Amino acid sequence: MPPPAFDPAAAYAVVEHLAGTIGPREATSPGFQQAAQYVVDTMTALGYEVTTTPFPVPAGNSWGVDVEAGTSRNVIVDPPGFDPTRPHVIVGAHLDTVPQAPGAEDNASGIGVMVELARMAAAQPPGLPVRFIAFGSEEPRGDGDSMHHFGSQFYVRELPAAQAAALAGMVSLDRVGVAADHVPVCTGGRGTTALRDALVAAAATAAVPVRTCENRSSDHWSFEKGDLPSARLGSIPYEAYHSPGDVPAVVDPAQLGRAGAVVWAWLGTL
Repeated sequence: MPPPAFDPAAAYAVVEHLAGTIGPREATSPGFQQAAQYVVDTMTALGYEVTTTPFPVPAGNSWGVDVEAGTSRNVIVDPPGFDPTRPHVIVGAHLDTVPQAPGAEDNASGIGVMVELARMAAAQPPGLPVRFIAFGSEEPRGDGDSMHHFGSQFYVRELPAAQAAALAGMVSLDRVGVAADHVPVCTGGRGTTALRDALVAAAATAAVPVRTCENRSSDHWSFEKGDLPSARLGSIPYEAYHSPGDVPAVVDPAQLGRAGAVVWAWLGTL
């Protein structure tokens, strides 16, 4: 059987469903719950064991729109027989949007790449097991770290010591679909760069140009603050950011393929 190959069209179909069919997915909204169920159903069909963990989020203001307090959730996707106290990696992407945006690039693009990587990992498991997580409530509800990245902050805060020790790395896929001549590979600038460097090396083997950067505006930052190795792929600026114009047309399937190729090459080194 030939090795699995990343299918940009399949990743783009996820973008179309989340941003085109469901639309805005504010973290406590019916749209978010519909999207979470879509991820549950999709990953279950691939043979994964899927759980959801609810957590509270406060009221606030999300990119100019007042939002009420409520409950969001993380969708946690594990291969059969997964033991989180044994060495593993996490590949994550946030599922929510700001209230006014369909969120094709931010962040249906990350979810689409994550789902396609999950399909490939189910067909050919990497050397270390991969836990995939669709994080809830990444988008800000106010200023500062305490009002941002609620789902990943909750995950890290509740992580037992044995599971933290077993985590070999966390990669956040966030805004990975806008056309560009490279893939950004970022850290927050506070912790180790070992994972970022490993992703850069893997990209070279996959012949994907990358640029390193410092960025704290995604779920990797929650892990980095917890002294856990992490990195982010994505963050190309684009005109439709956090707006009603963030529709599937802003996403380039070829760029989804580049991001997926980088992560798959990295998973192959584990």
